[in-house]
Amino acid sequence: MKIHAGPGPAHSISIMENYSIVIFIMAIMIGLSAMADSVRIPYPVLLITAGIAIGFIPALPVIELNPEVVFLIFLPPLLYDAAFNINFQDFRININTIGTLAISLVFITASGIAAVAYYLIPGMTWPLAFVLGSILSATDAVAAMSITKGLGLSSKTNTILEGESLVNDASALVAYRFSVAAVTGSAFIFWQASAEFAVLLLGGAIVGLVIGRILGAIIMRIHNNAQATIGMMLLMPFVAYRVAEELEVSGVIAVVILGLGIADFSKKIFPDRLKQQSKTIWETIIFLLNGLIFILIGLQFPYVVKNISSNQLLPYIGYAFIITVIALLLRMIRVFWQRANLQKGFERGHKRISENALLDFKNSLIISWSGMRGIVSLAIAIGLPTHLHDGTPFPLRDAIIFISVAVVLFTLIGQGLTLSWIVKRLQ
Repeated sequence: MKIHAGPGPAHSISIMENYSIVIFIMAIMIGLSAMADSVRIPYPVLLITAGIAIGFIPALPVIELNPEVVFLIFLPPLLYDAAFNINFQDFRININTIGTLAISLVFITASGIAAVAYYLIPGMTWPLAFVLGSILSATDAVAAMSITKGLGLSSKTNTILEGESLVNDASALVAYRFSVAAVTGSAFIFWQASAEFAVLLLGGAIVGLVIGRILGAIIMRIHNNAQATIGMMLLMPFVAYRVAEELEVSGVIAVVILGLGIADFSKKIFPDRLKQQSKTIWETIIFLLNGLIFILIGLQFPYVVKNISSNQLLPYIGYAFIITVIALLLRMIRVFWQRANLQKGFERGHKRISENALLDFKNSLIISWSGMRGIVSLAIAIGLPTHLHDGTPFPLRDAIIFISVAVVLFTLIGQGLTLSWIVKRLQ
């Protein structure tokens, strides 16, 4: 993250050099999280609203989110924690549904949003429309899980939402890469995109397996030293992500495979004392990261508003609302379609579809309504290149970023406020 401060020519300094801003944001985050239960508002919604309000404080320097910070600092521990704690048996039972949501739904959503954007937004070309669609194609289960925590969701629903978020970021990033390439003039070749997607997934899985074996061998020798063991487990998600990205394969998949492997390994070798220590430390880290993410999402809105002319503000908000509704409808259609397909497969005696894999109406509706966008969509949008290869400005860059941020806010606040109500009504 960077901070632009002072009047006149903006200058950038690292956020870690401005301790007052860091302490201020963290204090507000912790305080509002503590208040969330008493005011009966989901804490992600409370933090986002606070972030928007803070962002409009005139004396506060403009905090610009750096996508590299999100992908390197936030993403690895959040993915690792989700993979480490996922119910692997439920994951295996529901792999069909998870794969459908994490891969096919991502590309369906990207295409649907692209079509709406192309015909709705003036000046939007097909390549630019697909850039917007790919940015908003993946959901953020971190938000959904934070909002539904304590509502008593079934293990199946939690596992499907978590499992989807472990893979869909990789799908969205591939779609985004090819969309941006198309804007710069590169031709889109379907078989080439499919092959690259397969290589990214397979390469990331291999990196995750190798790092997992290395970590397992180290832990075998040091597991009696609690601090060293926990320290290595904190470090390795970042190592796996960085190694995978350097090898130009999926860092997301590498971290997920590492988390799944170490979760199984730790059950066999970790003493109960170490498990409890590790759990306490990770819960604190994830709490802080999640809270900071939601504050930062809210902080971005005042920043992107400044780049949009006043006469375009309301139309762009309208476009964002329509795209939000379309994304929700596409997700609902795909989830209930998957429910029907599972039922047909089970009735026909398909070996891979057990009764436990079937979706009822309640689970289908909750999964559909949990399709919120989050920090990954925000980071991808803000990470759009400023110029094309020939030096010309990236077309409609400010519009794409503003609409993306608005959709993220619409889903997190709108669906976030209503999701807990829907869950309670269904129960």
